[in-house]
Amino acid sequence: MARVAFLGLGVMGGPMARHLIAAGHEVAVWNRTTARAEAFVTAHGGRLATTPADAATDADVVAACVGADADVLAVTVGADGAFPAMTAGALFIDHTTASATLARQLEGEAAARSLRCLDAPVSGGQAGAEVGILSIMCGGSPEAFTQGQPVMAAYGRTIGHIGPAGHGQLAKMVNQIAIAGVVQGLAEALAFGRDAGLDMAQVLAVITKGAAGSWQMENRSGTMLEGRFDFGFAVDWMRKDLGMVLAEAGRMGLDLPLTNMVDGFYEELQAMGGGRGDTSSLIRRLGSKSGRE
Repeated sequence: MARVAFLGLGVMGGPMARHLIAAGHEVAVWNRTTARAEAFVTAHGGRLATTPADAATDADVVAACVGADADVLAVTVGADGAFPAMTAGALFIDHTTASATLARQLEGEAAARSLRCLDAPVSGGQAGAEVGILSIMCGGSPEAFTQGQPVMAAYGRTIGHIGPAGHGQLAKMVNQIAIAGVVQGLAEALAFGRDAGLDMAQVLAVITKGAAGSWQMENRSGTMLEGRFDFGFAVDWMRKDLGMVLAEAGRMGLDLPLTNMVDGFYEELQAMGGGRGDTSSLIRRLGSKSGRE
């Protein structure tokens, strides 16, 4: 068992930290909002840390799941950040969906302190975090991956070493591109079928197991038709991710027309006041019969 610090106890980080404790690791937790960390420790155990540095002291592994690049920098090399408090040979795992540029920067910062580093964004949503079956895409050295894999196994079902620093974040961008297209296609299919007067429960029972089937269809089609959009990953966060995708594609000289279009649709949802709805709320744009409020 390892001594683990976990930074960030949101809808993803909280369940991940809980699985670490359940697996028998010695866990210290920190959250920007102290009340959330206090409630976590009361409910699940672990040590309440006052700062990222406090959490990281004597830890074998420090994991973070925070909001964006600036938040990762704050908890690693900012005031009271984790890196200066970590001991040589310790591992930092960043589960935040952040930029590949930041991942490479952190790799350099870690190496300068004789630390190891993995960029390891996750996929599977809040539901996957709750039951500990996340998919984790890792960038970093083989040694860092070997060191981190037994810890990540507490909340990950599929854990892959994609390549060097930054490749985990690039793989997550691939994931988000694919999701954006699938959700938009599903939204249009559901809107078409319902507005055509079809019994969509019957339609979905037939097509879900066929070539059109997907995780999104199995898990979100029913709630999309019901107009329920409170299932974890928010539009605001998806726009953050797609912004990084499009910026990276721009640096590569690559045009992503579908991703650009869906990003624009999510921008419309934000303008409608739907920034906190989950990504399946794309169907709200497609007419009153399809759930637009």
